Amino acid sequence: MSSIKRFPKLSIAIPASLVSDIPHLREKTYRVGQIGRAAAIFRVDEIIVYPDLSRSQSAEINFIKTILYYMDTPQYLRKYVFALQPELKFAGILHPLRTLHHPTARFIKDLKIGEFREGVVVKTQNGSSSVDIGVERYALLEQDAKRGKRVTVKIISVKDQMPRVTLVDSEEIKLYWGYHVTFSSHSLGLYIKEKSHDLILATSKYGEPMVNLLSEIRGRWSTSSNVLVAFGSPTEGLREILKRENRELKDLADFTINMIPLQGTETVRTEEAIYISLGALNLLMG
Repeated sequence: MSSIKRFPKLSIAIPASLVSDIPHLREKTYRVGQIGRAAAIFRVDEIIVYPDLSRSQSAEINFIKTILYYMDTPQYLRKYVFALQPELKFAGILHPLRTLHHPTARFIKDLKIGEFREGVVVKTQNGSSSVDIGVERYALLEQDAKRGKRVTVKIISVKDQMPRVTLVDSEEIKLYWGYHVTFSSHSLGLYIKEKSHDLILATSKYGEPMVNLLSEIRGRWSTSSNVLVAFGSPTEGLREILKRENRELKDLADFTINMIPLQGTETVRTEEAIYISLGALNLLMG
């Protein structure tokens, strides 16, 4: 597997009420897990969680962020990053991402020079640091780093069964390296107005079928550097969500797309819409 990063960068916006219609924590966990998997499969760079109701949604936002961040964290690092917390009670049902930054090799003999790894600094002493990179011995980083800090490193040596690494910026890695989770403190309309996305695609059953817009979208996609695809909630579409802001969907989105024309069900769940939409865009835009 050698999936390269997307260009343009791809972000998706999902509502905080994503799991508000589910009473049980197990099912909430599973739904968010589906979105994490979809994001990884289709190489999404950023998942934006936006508030979509007038009441406080801090609990829902914290839950969604925790599950998505947990999924994106390599398994061997979770013991450092996550304390015991109620949001993760059913984390065991989450399917692993199996992305490139979640390596399955657990032994030094399997490491390759030039390979990238996620790690956590476990000790610093005399100008060097020990980093857990998921093999049987800590890697040596020949510089000070803050204990407990999560780092991205490159393997530069495995001489004498002692892995040696150097720090790298994950943005410099050309391969797909997972997603970031962002919380917008603003409503979707205000977020879109304040951010600099080159192309904004809104999904709605009231939109134009994708096939009718294909040529135009392809043209805009090819000249964009940051694409945002926005999704509604399990109970409300984007049109209804934006109406509470006194905004019109057509004034914010470059294209409003019906990804499932002639749908056989009255509603399409958010996680279903994400899979369908990202799959179509992946096929048509690459």
